[in-house]
Amino acid sequence: MRIKQSVVLPIFHGGQGSIDALLGPIRDSGFVAVEIWGRPPPTEFKTLMATVQKHGLQLVSMCGHDSLGDGLNRVENHPRISSELRESIALAADYGIPGLICFSGNRNAGQSDYEGLLVCAQALRLSAPWAEKKGVNLNVELLNSRIDHYNYQADHTDWGVALCNLINSPRVKLLYDIYHMQIMEGDVIRTIQKSIRHIGHFHTAGNPGRHNLDDNQELNYRGICRAIVQSGYDGYVGHEFWPQGDAMQSLRQAFAICDWQEGSGH
Repeated sequence: MRIKQSVVLPIFHGGQGSIDALLGPIRDSGFVAVEIWGRPPPTEFKTLMATVQKHGLQLVSMCGHDSLGDGLNRVENHPRISSELRESIALAADYGIPGLICFSGNRNAGQSDYEGLLVCAQALRLSAPWAEKKGVNLNVELLNSRIDHYNYQADHTDWGVALCNLINSPRVKLLYDIYHMQIMEGDVIRTIQKSIRHIGHFHTAGNPGRHNLDDNQELNYRGICRAIVQSGYDGYVGHEFWPQGDAMQSLRQAFAICDWQEGSGH
């Protein structure tokens, strides 16, 4: 097995130049896929997909519903999110996108983490059958609530695993962001090994700073990617760090560090 690596386009594109010009070097560097944020309008999305496919790449992740901070843990949001997810699931199925990102939302005043867990489960139960029918994962993203997303509720792996267990659907999983979970709980490799059946996608970044996967940060991405391969995980690992220096050079460096293959020693 080999890590399948993807690039989160908005963080490397930054609105500069054309995406078309960026995708060729991404493909030539060994990447097989890209990701986006948000839910683009239909015409914009169709144009993006044509460009991605022209370069022999696959789009593998995008947001399934709106609003990171105002998410699944509010009952009043459930009709809106259910409708948005139904549209996104159909789109993902049509274009072969394996996973959609979902967000717990920020903690609500007077609502415990346990109560938030139950409300999120209630929301996802509305969409899980449709996701199962279409073969699309709903990946609830785990984010840190200390530095980047203050008061975000899905900020620990155990909470996310409990959510998956409550719904008990093969299509409700976690987006395990290595950078965010290093900030909140550390013990990354053991946590991945313990929770891998609930993980549908990975994101990377160096900590501290959310920059390159180099020796200026504390995470051992060679060891982490070795553990991911050895776990039997066959999904994608997406790079979502703010590059320091030349963006493509940073991506090529990240690709080489994470390009661990079973039986090769790296």
